[in-house]
Amino acid sequence: MNDIIALTAAELAAKLSAGEISSVEATRAHLDRIAQVDGELHAFLATDEQASLAAAAAIDARRAAGESLGELAGVPLAIKDVLVTTDMPATSGSKILEGYRSPFDATAVAKARAAGLVNIGKTNMDEFAMGSSTENSAYGPTRNQWDASRVPGGSGGGSAVAVGAFEAPLALGSDTGGSIRQPAALTGTVGAKPTYGGVSRYGAIALASSLDQIGPCARTVLDTALLHDVIAGHDRHDSTSLDFAWPSMAAAARGGADPASLAGLKVGVVKQLTQGGVQPGVQARFDEALALLVAQGAEVVEIDAPHFEYAVAAYYLILPSEASSNLAKYDSVRFGLRVTPEGGGTVESVMSATREEGLGAEVKRRIILGTYALSAGYYDAYYGSAQKVRTLIQRDFAAAFDQVDVIASPTAPTTAWTLGAHSGDPMQDYLNDATTIPANLAGIPGLSLPIGTASEDGLPVGLQLMAPAFEDARLYRAGAAIERLIADRDGAPFWAQAPALTGKAGE
Repeated sequence: MNDIIALTAAELAAKLSAGEISSVEATRAHLDRIAQVDGELHAFLATDEQASLAAAAAIDARRAAGESLGELAGVPLAIKDVLVTTDMPATSGSKILEGYRSPFDATAVAKARAAGLVNIGKTNMDEFAMGSSTENSAYGPTRNQWDASRVPGGSGGGSAVAVGAFEAPLALGSDTGGSIRQPAALTGTVGAKPTYGGVSRYGAIALASSLDQIGPCARTVLDTALLHDVIAGHDRHDSTSLDFAWPSMAAAARGGADPASLAGLKVGVVKQLTQGGVQPGVQARFDEALALLVAQGAEVVEIDAPHFEYAVAAYYLILPSEASSNLAKYDSVRFGLRVTPEGGGTVESVMSATREEGLGAEVKRRIILGTYALSAGYYDAYYGSAQKVRTLIQRDFAAAFDQVDVIASPTAPTTAWTLGAHSGDPMQDYLNDATTIPANLAGIPGLSLPIGTASEDGLPVGLQLMAPAFEDARLYRAGAAIERLIADRDGAPFWAQAPALTGKAGE
């Protein structure tokens, strides 16, 4: 494996700053890696070698001229295709937006560019972020770099695999019900969902506006924190953006590098998130991680959150309802695909034909469900009731955080399943989000990091940490300490243990 792509983002940034590596060299190395392995993995939907190398050369020129640059300047970045970009198409994994190019960058993308990060491609995803496996992409599934017969999770499987397979050191994702954290767990990477409003959603192709949040993906907690610092902050273009002075997440991660920092930490374990349905190997790794925390002086407290058991049901009423509204804009008139019936037709018939051809089965399923839940006579019984449950879940979290500093759970109840295993039974995918959904309903931050592999299949297991709103830095501090404990136990960082893809990812 090329030495450059084996560097963490923090290590690469240090070498770039010292002049030991140029951004062009770093970008070239990662583009070569994409060419080498992505034919099998399909983490990317679009790349533009010329544009990426030109952006890298511009950073090198600014550095050579003595300009003061951000810490991550020159580091390559992969971007989930839910975020619009001016230099590459933005399809949100859907045929209805095939080839669409935005006239502006999403705010998170614009901030990354301003910090000197180099866009090396747009990553694959479940169509309009609807899915837990990246099998619902209109452009074909992404495959898990640990085992190419397995899913990488979703909806942001492309971003998770891009960083896990050394195709990019950093990636941007979006998290509506776990779409950053669950793929991180299934691929052995790190992913964070910031506090709702902590990162601007402007330029993110909307799924469910009260749930969507943009966040960072990487191979280490520090790298994830460094990217979080770049994209966080208030944005006047986003009415839900928080005007808050965020502390440095990277400083928190560096402060947590010593596991002794865990002493006195109160860790809550919600019994409703570990009752039934958790794969034995996942539960075993989770229990072992808790034991490591206790050995460092942390205190584990069992938490009762009685309304968490209704979280999945509430989520799958709120999300489809908001999606049915947000996706109404794809009408064949203003932008995107247009299908005209043979012999012509009315606006209504063109719209119907376009949506029939341009939208996938899962998207149609959720639009229909959401439209029904919002219809006259059913609004209060379904959508209104789901919002009441959401409030009860928020109260459960508030009560829990009166007792503990963070809440821990398995990020996903299982390891990665084989491609097609859930075909025809979407409920299996929905239930895989049971542990991540509550954080989105409450708007609180969550972080997933790898804690080992399950004994049954040797596939990655993720630990999820959750903290009160605005306390994202608390997660990075604790996450970095846990990451160090796992590395000390295993004798190497977890990301360094990923098996090579036979014949393609080897050195």
